[in-house]
Amino acid sequence: MPNAPSAHVAIELGFRGTSFAPTSACAASAHGLALALRLIRAGDADLVMAGGTDEMFSTLLPLAAFDVLRALSRRNDDPQGASRPFDAKRDGFVLGEGAGMLVVEELEHARRRGARIYAELLGAGMTTDAHHIVAPEPTGDGAVRAIAFAVADAGRKPEDVTHVSAHGTSTPLNDRIECTAMRRAFGAHADRIAVGATKSVIGHTMGASAAIAAISVVRSITDGVVPPIANLTTPDPDCDLDFVSGDPRRMPVDLSLVNAFGFGGHCVSLAFGKVR
Repeated sequence: MPNAPSAHVAIELGFRGTSFAPTSACAASAHGLALALRLIRAGDADLVMAGGTDEMFSTLLPLAAFDVLRALSRRNDDPQGASRPFDAKRDGFVLGEGAGMLVVEELEHARRRGARIYAELLGAGMTTDAHHIVAPEPTGDGAVRAIAFAVADAGRKPEDVTHVSAHGTSTPLNDRIECTAMRRAFGAHADRIAVGATKSVIGHTMGASAAIAAISVVRSITDGVVPPIANLTTPDPDCDLDFVSGDPRRMPVDLSLVNAFGFGGHCVSLAFGKVR
């Protein structure tokens, strides 16, 4: 059952409020975090544990399916360099496995109980490409609208965004269209946004990927450090953004986005910011 992880967490911790599992492929944990924000805003919860997990290796079926789709990297002679988002020599993603969970809590509720607050989840944008079951819409329309909705939901302007954790799967098509979407969403400001991609170091963890990226973003906000994209040695000329590569970049991160775009055309962008 796709809802089994959320049920197990509720049983283990004794949670008796709303418990459910979005199943939207690579965007699932982003939807989970977005819905946590909505539950708290609606007054239906003070605290939500939200995130995602995916189990890809109990059988060879997922690996075989992605191989048939030609979505996986064939760089078997160089496994450490196989995941290379936005690099001109990328040839597909590396399948990963993992989990990521965050505690999303109403701000004053967290302050009253003396919780350590790392960052604020300020907004979320959710759209659908309505184009193809596995291919992104060529103009990046769904991603553009998700980014715009997330920034507006946060009560901010596109020019306020300083960092984006890209979906960055390392597939030729996805990376190029995500760059196109970023250009459309931010215009000239896109050149002033530091762009990272967690999948370069942990692979594509599917339903867990956005939650893991969100954890990385939260630490970038608190620590003032953006981790680099691994294996980005030959930038793709069609992906001409300010990618963080080589060494970690020390910089203030005030407003950061997490992009998550899943098979089925599910597009989610989450906005995180410093606690004010």
